[in-house]
Amino acid sequence: MTDVIESAAIQGVKQVRLAVFSDDRGQFMELFRKDWFPERTWDIVQSNRSDSKAGVLRGLHYHRHQVDYWHATRGRIRVGLADLRLSSPTRGAIETIDLDQDNPSGLFIPAGVAHGFYALTDATLTYIVDNYYDGHDELGVAWDDPTLQIAWGVSTPVLSPRDLANPRLLDIPPETLPD
Repeated sequence: MTDVIESAAIQGVKQVRLAVFSDDRGQFMELFRKDWFPERTWDIVQSNRSDSKAGVLRGLHYHRHQVDYWHATRGRIRVGLADLRLSSPTRGAIETIDLDQDNPSGLFIPAGVAHGFYALTDATLTYIVDNYYDGHDELGVAWDDPTLQIAWGVSTPVLSPRDLANPRLLDIPPETLPD
């Protein structure tokens, strides 16, 4: 049975423990169902895949107008989350969640929640979004921001030039943060 579990730390974040049906031929699981997230009117417009070598950290990224739904199809990742929404009752809250192929789950990330992941092993992340890529809505905050203090469990990850340039939260004008 699939369980949808609301985060105790960040309002709107949900982890979905996926039901796996196995037999001698292999296995089957439903990865996503619209009715697991009744608070969101879904119009899935894009599906993406990210392959990362062990030691790579991607993020932190956030969107004002896009929801993400993640599933680790290979390997193991540590997801870091930070609620940047100005009107959220959990504003400023952080959380880490490990996703891996051996314990299949999905992760619903609302708009305004900064997110990133550290590849604990070589890993593949697949995800769906409800808006097409828009560079104006692809924002970032430093992965090692001292205000957020996300417990990545790593001090020298491999980062892209873009993620290395992400600003600290205190350097982001409040009027540009998500509502």
